[in-house]
Amino acid sequence: MIKVCIVAGARPNFIKVAPLIRAIRNAEGIAYRLVYAGREDDSTLEGSLFDDLQIPRPDAYLGVDSQSLNEITGRVMGEFDHYLEVHPADVVVVVDDLASTMAAAIVTKKRGIRLAHLVAGTRSFDIKMPKEVNRLVIDGLSDLLFTAGVSNNSITNREGAEQSRVYMVGNILIDNLRFNHSRWQKPDVMSELGLREGEYVVLTVNRKALMEDEAKLKALLECMVKAQEENGATVVPIVAPLRGLAREVISRILPESPHFHIVTSLPYLQFGYLTAHAKGVVTDSGNVAEEATFNGVPCITLNSYTEHIETVKTGSNVLVGEDAMKLEQAMRDMIAGNWKKSALPDRWDGRTAERIVRILMGE
Repeated sequence: MIKVCIVAGARPNFIKVAPLIRAIRNAEGIAYRLVYAGREDDSTLEGSLFDDLQIPRPDAYLGVDSQSLNEITGRVMGEFDHYLEVHPADVVVVVDDLASTMAAAIVTKKRGIRLAHLVAGTRSFDIKMPKEVNRLVIDGLSDLLFTAGVSNNSITNREGAEQSRVYMVGNILIDNLRFNHSRWQKPDVMSELGLREGEYVVLTVNRKALMEDEAKLKALLECMVKAQEENGATVVPIVAPLRGLAREVISRILPESPHFHIVTSLPYLQFGYLTAHAKGVVTDSGNVAEEATFNGVPCITLNSYTEHIETVKTGSNVLVGEDAMKLEQAMRDMIAGNWKKSALPDRWDGRTAERIVRILMGE
């Protein structure tokens, strides 16, 4: 029996490991334990999350809760090392590029355990970003690098990874979207606000650096409202499901507009419905952009780069950086329906988790 330890560092990680967990539970000769770096009472983990994803809650919580990246790294290393002492594993799977992910990766290799990195080969090429450092360390240590696309493979190869360690398995987020396609739940807020399918825009903002520059963020919001209200046709409402700091900041600086609605963050299945049926999406999240490509929904990303360039080259995504004028023009095009044709990138077929399980089992 192959023992797999899956480590999640934050809420988005659960969405990416859920298909892997479901695939392992459907296979023979392999078992898993799920470890969360945070606390059991973490407020970002809504009560419905695990039911929505159709996976059990974590088997263990490391209980690390801090705003300091270096403190997170140190504490996760200590707690995870103790965990592996009690619960040995044949392979540890880590996800994305968090400080807790890097910490778990280091402990894994120090213990001589095989390390697998899910969503490997993503780069911003900005070494000043803490996550970029994490990515380089994790990929450098990993025995198995699971990438989402050809561009990610190229990055790992350029950096010297042996081709035998790199596997283009596809985008695991797509597994979830296909699995939940018939399970989406229409949120009550759509009826409350009178939102009709295909006639509203969804805004999500989560990047801390953007929220800290309130003048720049305000200019972006003002241009969104301007494009929305001066498009020469029926106004397309904007709905923004926000939580925490993003909700606090945007509520304070948002220009007055009867057609811009800040709402409470939504459970996974309801948010999936909202974005899948939108006229368009504006976001700073790579995950949301990837989901928009799967749904064929026009997407504007408030960043100058994307970890998965396939969303731009093949999919529905357009990068505008933090340029308010570019955002305004892209919004006008989105509202007018003047958008590029898009398609699904290679291997974004909903079978990524199955490929990973076969690799883990040495098939």
